[in-house]
Amino acid sequence: MNTDVDLALWFWPGACSLASHIVLEETGLAYDEIKVDFAAGAQRQAEYLAINPKGRVPALKVADGILTETPAILTYLQPAFRAALGQSQPSPLEVARELEFMCWLCSTVHVAFAHISRTERYARSPEGLAEVKAKGRETCRPLWEEIEAMIVGRSWIMGDRYTVLDPYLLVFWNWGRGERLGYDMERDFPHWTKHARRLYERPAVRRVYEREGLSAP
Repeated sequence: MNTDVDLALWFWPGACSLASHIVLEETGLAYDEIKVDFAAGAQRQAEYLAINPKGRVPALKVADGILTETPAILTYLQPAFRAALGQSQPSPLEVARELEFMCWLCSTVHVAFAHISRTERYARSPEGLAEVKAKGRETCRPLWEEIEAMIVGRSWIMGDRYTVLDPYLLVFWNWGRGERLGYDMERDFPHWTKHARRLYERPAVRRVYEREGLSAP
């Protein structure tokens, strides 16, 4: 890691850290990126736990320490993100609305998906694991449908303005098409798919996708 750079992001390809990775890239600020090898269990090793004792990504090194949790990181980066895009800074209500949506994504949508992707957190027996996973799939579908309905008629999730929420939604679009949910995103969620493809037209998004080794929407 380059100690001369104030910002550094720890991530795992395709994880929820993708949102922070894209927003950070959009700011144009210099930063280091450090891949935490989840496949090798690096998130549970002492080296990374010294960075984030929770053993999760993302983690963002800033001048005054380490930030964790996607809503906190996106809120921290939001002023630089808006400045880089030439947008005016938001009102307190706009900030609250963005935070409201981020909290829903992390506390409800992400948690529902975790019952499929991290089933071992919720059960031990084979029967329990199968039941948790089945219930997780049952819970996810209406949440994906709710997001699809929110995007209808909008260029971006908050309307006409591209915000830090849009890259966060891209995380869940990717998870929807993944093997754990296996949705036909283009058929079943066409407006959300257009949103994902609109995002991918942005150079910063494409650069992050290439560096994380993700396939295009």
